[in-house]
Amino acid sequence: MATAVETLGKLERRMTISFPLADVRTEVEKRLKQQAKTAKAPGFRPGKVPLKMVAAQYGYQIESDVLNDKVGRAFSEAANENQLRVAGYPKIDAKDDSPEGLLTFDATFEVYPEVAVGDLAAVEIEIVKADVSDAEIDKTIEILRKQRVHYHTKGEAGEHGDGGAPLAAAGDRVTVDFTGIIDGVEFPGGKADDYAFVLGEGRMLPEFEAATIGLKVTEAKTFDLAFPEDYHGKDVAGKTAQFTITLKQLEWAHLPAVDAEFAKSLGIEDGDAEKMRADIKVNLEREVAGRVKARNKEAVMDALVKVTDMEVPKVMIAQDSERLAEMTRQDMTQRGMDVKNMPFPQELFATKAERRVRLGLILSQLVSENQLHATQEQVKAQIEDFAQSYEDPKEVLKYYYGDRRRLAEVEALVLEENVVNYVLGKAKVTAKAVAFDELMGSNAQA
Repeated sequence: MATAVETLGKLERRMTISFPLADVRTEVEKRLKQQAKTAKAPGFRPGKVPLKMVAAQYGYQIESDVLNDKVGRAFSEAANENQLRVAGYPKIDAKDDSPEGLLTFDATFEVYPEVAVGDLAAVEIEIVKADVSDAEIDKTIEILRKQRVHYHTKGEAGEHGDGGAPLAAAGDRVTVDFTGIIDGVEFPGGKADDYAFVLGEGRMLPEFEAATIGLKVTEAKTFDLAFPEDYHGKDVAGKTAQFTITLKQLEWAHLPAVDAEFAKSLGIEDGDAEKMRADIKVNLEREVAGRVKARNKEAVMDALVKVTDMEVPKVMIAQDSERLAEMTRQDMTQRGMDVKNMPFPQELFATKAERRVRLGLILSQLVSENQLHATQEQVKAQIEDFAQSYEDPKEVLKYYYGDRRRLAEVEALVLEENVVNYVLGKAKVTAKAVAFDELMGSNAQA
């Protein structure tokens, strides 16, 4: 039995539910008798334990289970009778002033908001586009060459030359011993032997690299180095140290030539350089297309949030914050971090959770109103697109179709794309060309 629903706020509601105490007692007794059939106790055969002993051992838990079941069923029935779309779980509080023979509870809960998406035709959305030119292919080849770099002793003649004068220069790999002191005293982390780094990569502070450039092997140099105020080492941040470095080894970088052997190292069996460039272009275009899609999806999601004014159930935000916290905890654990005593306050995730919940409600409404559900054909096409970048596409298909959860993830992606295309088809859209480097440096996420 339920009373009328009280409105406590825009989404918050409360109602009182009650049921006969006798029903609880009857159900508890029924479950105790069922438990007694298999109960064990010293001195008794299984199933022969006196009911009083069974009640003493299991009664509290069984009574708690019965109450939870009764309250849950009564709340569900009352919500259905009142045609309520309940968000999350209700907060149940027992009432002290229950009428004789009844158990009475207050259920406080939130309902789903009415989602009314604004006029999409009036929405202005700027999408991005980008092309892959020969310049981008050349840059990628240079990156691939640097990934395959190998070093030779500078100044020694070899099949690739001697690397020039035996003086440390940008691009060289140097191995040094160094010692740093502050006020005449060595400090933790200020000393190392056989420390190798590449000049120009920025691993060392600029003053350190500048002092190393121009040195010969066995040559030493002493110089002052001022640590920045925001240096990660708090003990030395903002202080000036005196370093002495000794160059022990000097190597120059030999990059592989862009030839047939280089092409073969990238999987082009016949070593054809033009095929290599074409293959690189296909991969870059796929990456660019993915990033363009992500940026444009983000623009659409931003527009939907702005054009839809609604309250978001607090309980759903709290639940999603908890999920995000758990995902962060698991991710950090997988990275080898000890998170046992690390706090993960939900407030840190509330803003992101609120946006995720809001967008989830908006997308659900748009999909329902406009029949934007993912079709089997769309899902298959998306998986086949994923498979293009793998050696065995059939294995990719098997991977997704062999697990319902993985398939659901693809369906969600397709559904989002359907929404994005629908919104872009309604809104006022302008396209902006973005530079390749800008796009590849972005990490847009919806």
